[in-house]
Parts: sequence; structure tokens; C-alpha cells
Amino acid sequence: MAWKELFSTDIGLLSVFTIGFVLVMGVFFGKYFSGKMDEDARKQQ
Repeated sequence: MAWKELFSTDIGLLSVFTIGFVLVMGVFFGKYFSGKMDEDARKQQ
């Protein structure tokens, strides 16, 4: 019942896309900041 409502209503689909966007954004920022920290560490050596 909840899965049907989640994927068939407008607010459910908006929730799914929002959760997906936040997860993708978290992965992107995690990799981006990790790369910047490694770059700064290499510059200091």
C-alpha cells in the first residue's frame, strides 16, 4: 500500500526524487572534498 502510494502520487514521486538527489549530492560532495583534502596534503609535503 505504501509503496504503491509512494510511486503513484505526485508527492510520493517528489519525495523519491528528493531523497535520490540528496544521496547523489552527498556522494558528489564526499568525493569532491576528499579530493581537495588529498590535494592540500600533497601540496604541503
